[in-house]
Amino acid sequence: MSRFYEVGPLAKVGINLFYGYGYNFYRLENQLRADDQRVRQMACSLLARARAAVDGAEGRYRRENIQPPSRANPFPDPGIVANAQALERLGREVGALEGQIRHQPVPENDRMTQRYRLEAATLAALAEKDAVLVGQADLLRSIVEGAAGDAILANGREIEDGIAAITATLRDRQSFLS
Repeated sequence: MSRFYEVGPLAKVGINLFYGYGYNFYRLENQLRADDQRVRQMACSLLARARAAVDGAEGRYRRENIQPPSRANPFPDPGIVANAQALERLGREVGALEGQIRHQPVPENDRMTQRYRLEAATLAALAEKDAVLVGQADLLRSIVEGAAGDAILANGREIEDGIAAITATLRDRQSFLS
C-alpha cells in the first residue's frame, strides 16, 4: 500500500499546513466569516437592484413630465423638478446604504479577538443581524422595483421608513462589535 493512502499521517500534515498558513478552511469560525461576507453581498445586491429601479424611475419621470423649454414656458414646473430631485436623492440614499453594508467590519481573526470574545458566537450573532439586513433590503427592493416615479413618490414615507430601519440595523451591528 502506498503512503498516499495512509489517512492519519496525511491528515496531520494537512492540518499542520493549514495552521502554518494561518487559515483552516474547516474551522466553524472561518465558515461563519465567509457566510457573513456572502450574506452582506446578498444585501448589497438587493440594494443595488433597488437603486437601479429608483434611478430608472427617475429618468422616466424626467422624460415624461419635464417638457422641453419653449418661449412661452422657458422653465419647467417647480413641483415636477422637486419630485425628480426627490427621486434622485432617494437613489443616492439607497446607494449610500449599499456602500455602508459592503464596508461593515467583521471581527479579525487574531489572538486578541480570540482572547476577549467568543469568535464563533460573535460571528453567529452577526449572521443573524445580517439576515435581518437582507430581509429589509429585499422589502425595500420589492417596493421600488418595477414602480413608476409617481408610485415611488406616493410610497415615500414607507421607503424612508425602510431606509431608517436599515440604518438602525447597521448601527446595532456596529455597536455589537464595539
